[in-house]
Amino acid sequence: MPTRLSVNINKFALLRNSRGHDNPNLLRVARDAERFGARGITVHPRPDERHVRYADVRAMRPELLTELNIEGNPREARFVDLVREVRPAQVTLVPDAEGQLTSDHGWDTIVHETYLRDVIAMFRNDGIRTSIFVDPEPRFVEGAARVRTDRIELYTAAYAAGYSHHRDQAIAPYVAAARRARELGLGLNAGHDLDLDNLRFFAESVPDLLEVSIGHALVCDALYLGLQETICRYLGELA
Repeated sequence: MPTRLSVNINKFALLRNSRGHDNPNLLRVARDAERFGARGITVHPRPDERHVRYADVRAMRPELLTELNIEGNPREARFVDLVREVRPAQVTLVPDAEGQLTSDHGWDTIVHETYLRDVIAMFRNDGIRTSIFVDPEPRFVEGAARVRTDRIELYTAAYAAGYSHHRDQAIAPYVAAARRARELGLGLNAGHDLDLDNLRFFAESVPDLLEVSIGHALVCDALYLGLQETICRYLGELA
């Protein structure tokens, strides 16, 4: 099966919020993304609600036909309450600090092992698939297995930064991390700064890649290509 594309709609929400109205309408964006072939929708509601709002997630959940993936830091009680209320197909745990511009590192699954194990057990008891955002280091993958998460999401910013100069060198840590995940029985997702230039090589090189979550680059491409054509092109890179 091709790797699933989950479209992150945060930047559409940021555009909407800049005018204080409901244009673009997030539910319509999500439904159109599904209609154009996306197999998941990703949202990352932050405490200041500068893009996707908690109310958006509640309104969207019953209307989606594909998987909903909610990203966020479980240290925020409000985020935990939202996930347990909405019960998405997947929750991705990201160690963002309050006010952070964008995600820029994964969990240290060794230092935070006890905490992560407890949080993951709670979500799994609710029937929610769990994923942990991690850097491509085998020790963090091994730590993720110990806390009994279902999947990991590899943070791909370093790969994207190195792709144009030394793509074989840039991909190597991700291949190693993916192989270790397979040995440990973990599902594998990836995301951050993946785009139409670097996505195909990543998907072809990294074994057992189940899902990529893409937002910023996809929205930028849609400004020129349109949303339908953009999603079709990303799906083509994953075919």
